[in-house]
Amino acid sequence: MFSFSLHQVKGPNIGLLGFSKGGDLCLSMASFLKGITATVLINSCVANTITPLHYKDMTIPSLGNDLGKHTITESGLMDCVNIWNNPLEEPDHRSLIPLEKAQGPFLFIVGKDDHNWKSEFYAHIASAWLQAHGKDRPQIIYYPGAGHCIDPPYFPPRIASVHAFLGQAMFFGGEPGAHSKAQVDAWQQIQTFFHKHLDGKKSVKHSKI
Repeated sequence: MFSFSLHQVKGPNIGLLGFSKGGDLCLSMASFLKGITATVLINSCVANTITPLHYKDMTIPSLGNDLGKHTITESGLMDCVNIWNNPLEEPDHRSLIPLEKAQGPFLFIVGKDDHNWKSEFYAHIASAWLQAHGKDRPQIIYYPGAGHCIDPPYFPPRIASVHAFLGQAMFFGGEPGAHSKAQVDAWQQIQTFFHKHLDGKKSVKHSKI
């Protein structure tokens, strides 16, 4: 269980917000830990990635990949959208996170021009998986023209950057204008979702620069 030692933390409800690899970690937390009320995933995978996940006497292997399937853009950046195996197929099916065990609702934020991995495909998997297990359909918000790195509003769009794990300059996708608009709207959607499920409020103030 969680302990609230900071006065800024109201409790008792707990919300999780995860991006990229942090998203599948949040999915795992929501699936295995008690007290998680609502979870937001930004361009996240529904399978465990990068390294095996160990929890108590259980291990979830990492989703397989083939770096040989990467491409190089005209600017010399790595594009890795096609390197990841399909988590619905064997043997990678074992890497799927049992999100049907989660108690609270999900919000998936999806950039349709994500070039890190197939976030839209993963959100579809999550929706079908939850409904197949008698759970509510998750909320999914799609942003055409948005890439992988949907940061808070007014952060410069990260169309490309050095990947923390691979150490290579990566193309993450996104058209600057559409991506920037997605960052503003997603921030509002995330706040609305958390206010609704954590404290019962339905509206929030709009972001202003």
